[in-house]
Amino acid sequence: MTPVVGRKATGLVAATFTPLTPEGEINLSEIRPYIDYLLEQQGVKSIFVNGTTGEGMSLTVEERKLLAVEWCHQGKNKLEQVIVHVGCMSLKDSQELARHAAEIGADGISVISPSFFKPATADALRMFLQEVAAAAPAMPFYYYHIPAVTGVNLRSRDVLEGIENQIPSFQGLKFSGSDLMDFGQCVSYSPSHWSLLYGIDEQLLGAMAMGANGAVGSTYNYLGRSVNRLMSAFDKGDLPKARTIQFQVQDILCYAIKLGFDLAVNKQLMSEVSGLALGPPRLPLLPCPHPKALSIAQRLQQILGEQ
Repeated sequence: MTPVVGRKATGLVAATFTPLTPEGEINLSEIRPYIDYLLEQQGVKSIFVNGTTGEGMSLTVEERKLLAVEWCHQGKNKLEQVIVHVGCMSLKDSQELARHAAEIGADGISVISPSFFKPATADALRMFLQEVAAAAPAMPFYYYHIPAVTGVNLRSRDVLEGIENQIPSFQGLKFSGSDLMDFGQCVSYSPSHWSLLYGIDEQLLGAMAMGANGAVGSTYNYLGRSVNRLMSAFDKGDLPKARTIQFQVQDILCYAIKLGFDLAVNKQLMSEVSGLALGPPRLPLLPCPHPKALSIAQRLQQILGEQ
């Protein structure tokens, strides 16, 4: 089979939150203003939907389909890339979502490792990824590595070994891990048309030095303007400026972590900063107390002076 070569994903990719009503149902009406906010206020032109930030594993297959349709529909002719996460505990559900993403015109699909029954080896994980990719063979395919969440601690470099032969549509990696040696080995192995997207926002500059093509993260929903400047400074060789911005991002996140920073807090923080009505997280996550998110938003404004 001829390898699939889609448009290369580069730059910032916002891992989107899933808007929910106060009752916990998906709120599709908030997606259009969400996209406009990312484009107009943050300068972020690509999104990664139904992933960890989007509470994808807490959504039904039907909900994930409805959301993917709306993100793709509202992003058409606006966004550069809409990558849909289709990973599930069930291979069959993952395949169903992969086929659906292809049908609705997504720009790519991504798959996380199963984490209840975990693959014991890189070969086993590659086999799972291969079966999902085969359901949508023309779709650019990204492996999503996030060991802190899945508990699957297989080295990404081992997973990538020979993957282009098993998955001709393989296009790259979303690496949400802190092991920069493993990430560097992935960059070293990768052909030029792959995208190596880093997913630990507070360590982005280190990953860029290793050769990251871009980044996928939750904080780019509200820190996109600042991190775009970081990436631009790095590309121009202005390392002191890039480092200063990275330290600012770290200061914000250190403050948030001291207060207790999880997905629920992050989602409420996005609502505070953007004015979007993103609603609560879905159980078992508990809603964030408003004062906590407000305190982080104020700290963000103090550090960046622009929000």
